[in-house]
Amino acid sequence: MLSAGAAWSLVACSGEPSSGPAQVKWHRDTDPRCGMIISDKRFAAQIRDPDGTAWKFDDIGCAMFWLSQRPFNEETPNSEFWVADYRMGGWIDARQAYYLPGKKSPMGYQFAAVARPEADSVSYREMKQSILAHGK
Repeated sequence: MLSAGAAWSLVACSGEPSSGPAQVKWHRDTDPRCGMIISDKRFAAQIRDPDGTAWKFDDIGCAMFWLSQRPFNEETPNSEFWVADYRMGGWIDARQAYYLPGKKSPMGYQFAAVARPEADSVSYREMKQSILAHGK
């Protein structure tokens, strides 16, 4: 059995936490769907699978299509979905965000996430339907 100090050392040395947004290595990390380097902080997205692995994307559209091909979804327990806040920076829960259509995003899916509703913003569900219907 490990002492509390030894257990904390193992957690601290293991790298990324198993929940919450992971650190993105801008201009180095690559999107697992399209292979592009993640560089535009306004459009990035992350999905944590139920095992706690963080998957990072350069565009919400890539994240949506990647997720649609997995055996889990955004409602699966212990999965998380984060998007960059287009206006304020930082990470927000993708399911709670609002989406601005018509924004020039890295892979052309044309959505940017914001924390609060704005004129013409759409819900997560509407954004998801639009992206998946558009295809790519």
